[in-house]
Amino acid sequence: MDRKPSLIERLRAKDAFLVGTWSKIASLETVELIGHAGFDFAVVDMEHAPHSFQTAYQAIATAQAVGLHVMARLPDRSGGAVQRLLDAGIDGLLVPRVETPEIAAEVTAAMAFPPLGSRGMGYTSRAARWGLDSAADYLERGRNHVMRGVQIEDIDALEQIDGILAAPALNAVFIGFGDLALSSGLPGSHPTLRGLEAKVLEAARAKGVPCGTAVQTPEEAARCREAGYSFVMISADTTLFAHAARKLMDDTKNALGR
Repeated sequence: MDRKPSLIERLRAKDAFLVGTWSKIASLETVELIGHAGFDFAVVDMEHAPHSFQTAYQAIATAQAVGLHVMARLPDRSGGAVQRLLDAGIDGLLVPRVETPEIAAEVTAAMAFPPLGSRGMGYTSRAARWGLDSAADYLERGRNHVMRGVQIEDIDALEQIDGILAAPALNAVFIGFGDLALSSGLPGSHPTLRGLEAKVLEAARAKGVPCGTAVQTPEEAARCREAGYSFVMISADTTLFAHAARKLMDDTKNALGR
């Protein structure tokens, strides 16, 4: 049986542009619906939402069952959840608040097998279909088919992009404009941040490393594609539900004359 392209393979393809959304609601039905709606991937948010390892694990299995790629944003950069999420078969990981080349090298090394990194062997896990796959296949998938990404969320980190991209195990980056705006006091559209964004995109392109970000509207997603991003997360399951529920209730009140 032919193997479907992995998330990182798709992101590396020429002119790739994948669209996902954040999974903040710890619900299997929500993840399943994200897949049925046609998104390319979902991101289980363990930093800013109440996902536990167990709900993340369930989201991974549910997403992949409907043909949806799934990554997780880790709760922090300590690495405590990395091994179990990888052995749960996740397609990719994002580490928040990576500020220096040294941190980038350390956190991504935890996601990679030796000699590139320090990930441990666990081929009787779900990542190897509970041992039905060979150890060689498990290692090959872990080495070549897992997205190992970092989030760059302050100006100093953006300015150190060449060093961050030099991390041996790193194969994706994400610009976090929310925290970047907080740390710099500048809006995402400010010329200073746009200039640094262009620098990161150019450096990532030169290294063949996919770069992503988060947006709220289709128009912002289109701008990102033109700018050279390879992936975006648009909105979130919580936001989609909240806005749809509010609009439905507003429309109903108007129809009832309330």
